[in-house]
Amino acid sequence: MALQNELTAAQRSLDDLVRSVERLSQQVGSGLEIRRVRSDTDHLRESIGLLKESVAAAPPGRGGAKNGSEAMVLVPDTPYDSKLWTDVDEEGLGAKNRRAP
Repeated sequence: MALQNELTAAQRSLDDLVRSVERLSQQVGSGLEIRRVRSDTDHLRESIGLLKESVAAAPPGRGGAKNGSEAMVLVPDTPYDSKLWTDVDEEGLGAKNRRAP
């Protein structure tokens, strides 16, 4: 539930930022710079919304956690069994016992 708390805190901070930008725009006017800042806050609002949706739709334990909740797959250093490759062509060399073009 900590992730949900972080998202809520980010949303609150963003709401504070939007209010601050609104107060700034009343003081500075509607120049290019303030329009860019407003646009950036709108993009942040959309991004936070998308993030909330993706976290809500993710299966349990897959909420983008950084704690390594996904199992690591170990690949052995030992060579593969050569019988696995008897029916395949050599990559880039053509079929076995035939001439390459």
